Order: sequence, then C-alpha cells, then structure tokens
Amino acid sequence: MSQLQAILNYQEIDTKLYKLEREIAGSEERKEYVKLKKFLETAPEKLDALEVKATSFKTEAQELAKKYAQLEETLKDFENLDELVTGGADIAFYRKKAQLIAEQIKKLKADLATLMTAIKSTDAEFQKMKKQVISAQKQYAEAAEKYKAVKASRDGEKKEIEGQLATLVKEVPQEMLEVYKTKRREKIFPVVGEMAGNRCPFCSMEPPLAAINQLTGGATIECDNCHRLIFRK
Repeated sequence: MSQLQAILNYQEIDTKLYKLEREIAGSEERKEYVKLKKFLETAPEKLDALEVKATSFKTEAQELAKKYAQLEETLKDFENLDELVTGGADIAFYRKKAQLIAEQIKKLKADLATLMTAIKSTDAEFQKMKKQVISAQKQYAEAAEKYKAVKASRDGEKKEIEGQLATLVKEVPQEMLEVYKTKRREKIFPVVGEMAGNRCPFCSMEPPLAAINQLTGGATIECDNCHRLIFRK
C-alpha cells in the first residue's frame, strides 16, 4: 500500500471519529456544561472587582462626609455675623464667603448622595452575583453529570473507531502521521484531499506552478491558504 493511500484510508475512518466528536461537542448538554464552567471560572474575578469598587466608593464617601462636616462647622462661624458687622467688619465680604461655603456644601451633599446610590447599586450587584454563583455551582454539578452521560453513551462507538485507527496507523509513515495529527489538533479537517484541476479542493486557491510540479509519485503539498495537504493522481 502506498503512503498516500495509507493516509487516505486513515482519514476515511478518522472522519467517523471527527463526526462523532462534533456531535458530542454540539450537544445541548455540553453547551450547558461549558457555559456554566466559563461562568464559574470568571465569577471570582468579577466578585473581587465589585468588592474593590465598593470599598473604593465607601472610602470616597467617607472623605466627602468629612469635608461636608468641616464646611458645616466653618459655616457656624457666620452665626455671629451681626456682631462682626457691629465691630466694623465688611458685611459684603462675609456674605459672599458664606454664600460660597453654602454652595460648596450643597455640591458636596449632592456628590455624597450620588456616591451612596452607586454604593447601594454595587452592593446589590455583588449580592446578586453571589446568589448566581451558588445557583451555578449546583447547576454545574448536574450539567457535568449529564455531559458525562452523553459521552458515555457514545463510548462504545468511539472505541470501535479508535480500534480501527490503531490498526491502520501501522501503515502510515510516522512523519506523515505527525503532520496529519498536528493539523487535526488545529481543527483543520479533512486534512488530505485530491486537487480539483489546478486548485485546492477545499478552498479553491491555485498553488504556485512550482509546487504543483512537485505532485508526482503520491507526493503532497500544503495549500498556502487553508494549510491542508493536497495531492494529484
């Protein structure tokens, strides 16, 4: 048996395995399993980020509250404005200063209210996320069992195909097999195909003439576009 025919026979049986793998990968059980797995993998980072955000907000709120209290205390100095005026102070100056402080207090109060709303919102989001994680952990265990059952239901079929491949692999040159398996792992499938005219049978790109001229005696070349192996009889 020629090397080319050996890899073609191998690919023919491997196509059955590829189809089986795609069917399992496309099952609703696997999709649910993967979705929950990804959620649980990213959840800790999201929870940490929310906690850091909430802590930052609280620190900022404390600083604003302190400034607010200081300005209110300063404003109390103007309660004795009448006495200051009687003593010859410039009422316009003190009135302007009091008005400025009052405006600063008003703005700080508004900023503080906005910040407190943000803190409550972030805390609510954090609590919601925690509940979702607890729920997802339970669902994940169930989804993992269902996905495991789906794979187990096809295990006999898979082992039969793998047994056929184990027999055929003895006929395939090691170097060619390694190239084939590498492309298979890269999700390039089918790996090997016969040229259609002067074009790649998979992507329809035309290889350089120099490469085409190498296709003699069962040799293969790699398509520059889709990276599959092509041959010509």
